[in-house]
Amino acid sequence: MSNRSVISTANAPQAIGTYSQAIKAGNTVYLSGQIPLDPETMELVEGIDAQIEQVFKNLSAVAEASGGTLADIVKLNIFLTDLGNFAQVNELMAKNFSEPYPARAAIGINSLPKGALVEMDAIMVLSE
Repeated sequence: MSNRSVISTANAPQAIGTYSQAIKAGNTVYLSGQIPLDPETMELVEGIDAQIEQVFKNLSAVAEASGGTLADIVKLNIFLTDLGNFAQVNELMAKNFSEPYPARAAIGINSLPKGALVEMDAIMVLSE
């Protein structure tokens, strides 16, 4: 018997491939990468600030469906097609997280699905 369960919510974009929005294993939740798709239209929002904010909204929706919040995230990976947008990530992250901040990596990459400018995935640990 597995202690693994699939997390799914209509409040975040539906998976557009062979993956789950999140997998919960014990009290750890692995949140799949979120790009800035509006979950209602499945279209990208426009502009880097709006894209970063939408990714945080999508991660938050999946976190809530898992029984947690952004505050439960212990590791956050940020993928940017332009590391020049890192300052905006920091600014908007400060509005969505409070100390202690999660461990984090910011990675510059060539491209993302659907032409997104940013993608984030996370690991969350829920209180027992």
